[in-house]
Amino acid sequence: MKTMFEWPVRVYYEDTDAGGVVFYANYMKFIERGRTELLRSVGIDALTMQRDFACLFVVKAVNVEYHASARMDELLNVRTWFRKIGRASLVFRQEVWRDAVLLAGADVVACCVDPLEWKATAIPKAVQDLIRAEFEVPSSN
Repeated sequence: MKTMFEWPVRVYYEDTDAGGVVFYANYMKFIERGRTELLRSVGIDALTMQRDFACLFVVKAVNVEYHASARMDELLNVRTWFRKIGRASLVFRQEVWRDAVLLAGADVVACCVDPLEWKATAIPKAVQDLIRAEFEVPSSN
């Protein structure tokens, strides 16, 4: 049973600002890729969610703190794990590392929504089961 998922990200020129470091908002792209690939690793992607379960995950909240800068061509590692699964939400902790240096950390809440009504809906049990089959996940109380 896994506790964490890791996804490599290379810093490209387009990710950097005029100072040659990763523009702060681009860390959101990096952590989005980490969450997307974690879910894909258990068989959940946006198209499948919409087609098979009539729902989608959308980000409701992100709390991010920056610790150090990354530069062009560096290879980063996005670490993602579950803090909890709620009735209609997933809470993730995500961190972006360069070797042993923490660059940014974020707490992310993704809600399950009906794509027609754009209202919160329960996470399908089959989706929860796919996640829990691979990852240790605390439940909400």
